[in-house]
Amino acid sequence: MGKQKSKTHIHIYGPVPSRRLGFSLGVDIIPYKTCSLDCIYCQLGSTAEKSVERKAYFDKGDLLFQTKQVVNSGRRIDYITFSGSGEPTLNILIGELIREIKKFTSIPVAVLTNSTMLTKPDVRAALSQADLVVPSLDAVTQAVFEEINRPHESLKISEIIGGIIAFRKEFSGQIWLEIMIVKGINDSEDHVKRLRQAVGKIQPEKVQLNTVVRPPAQDFAVPLSQDELENICHIMGSRCEIVADFKKIHLEAVDIHLEEVILEMIRRRPVTSFDIANSMGRHIDEVMKSILRLLDEQKIRESRHENKVYYETV
Repeated sequence: MGKQKSKTHIHIYGPVPSRRLGFSLGVDIIPYKTCSLDCIYCQLGSTAEKSVERKAYFDKGDLLFQTKQVVNSGRRIDYITFSGSGEPTLNILIGELIREIKKFTSIPVAVLTNSTMLTKPDVRAALSQADLVVPSLDAVTQAVFEEINRPHESLKISEIIGGIIAFRKEFSGQIWLEIMIVKGINDSEDHVKRLRQAVGKIQPEKVQLNTVVRPPAQDFAVPLSQDELENICHIMGSRCEIVADFKKIHLEAVDIHLEEVILEMIRRRPVTSFDIANSMGRHIDEVMKSILRLLDEQKIRESRHENKVYYETV
């Protein structure tokens, strides 16, 4: 039964180049766009139905089988990363999955989370087994939280910040706090100073500033300039850094069906042709031939954002 499921739902993507994590093997344990938030900047588009219900969405054996297959392939993997199509902490099995993965590999495990479930002690306990947790915090007032993250009606930003602070006290691994800045929404000097105060209480190892670099769910989600980000970074203090574009690192070319893998990458998030070429160790001309065929077959489409061409699902 597990093998049959693995053919119909692919939970693993990559390893793909990440600006923060080197070559990251993504583990996607949530159905597409199942999330507690509906962020205006989300590269996956709008959330159809916001949820705060935690449950086992997929078979644990199937998830572990697919992860182990790629780990054993010998490809370069710097992190095994729980992220993907939605909020990974909504899967109640996440703690068990981290524990089981650590039994067959020494590759560090990272979890990218929107922080909303860190109010729950059992979620904090589950994530305590990871090596690195990257929680998000874009707002410190309820008004800004609702404007930028469009949360499930039950969520309060003050409680979420309290959950992150509690997790910091309990967690012995690294915490890199990500803050997504959207022009005209959460970039005022007053709000940035409030974010700095929250960071002071959380005490993460790093604060990573990001902005809208991929096509967002809403067109009015506009990025900041490099100078504007640098000014906010200065206000935030010495532990803050701007998340830079990933430098090109090439993987060894592997014998795979190029178009199928390209489609799988694009289903996860919008990507450029250079994203694909770098992650797969393929020449850009070879990648473009496959992209043009997929465009001709109307399996993918182009979108433009900040003078870059991205490819996304139709």
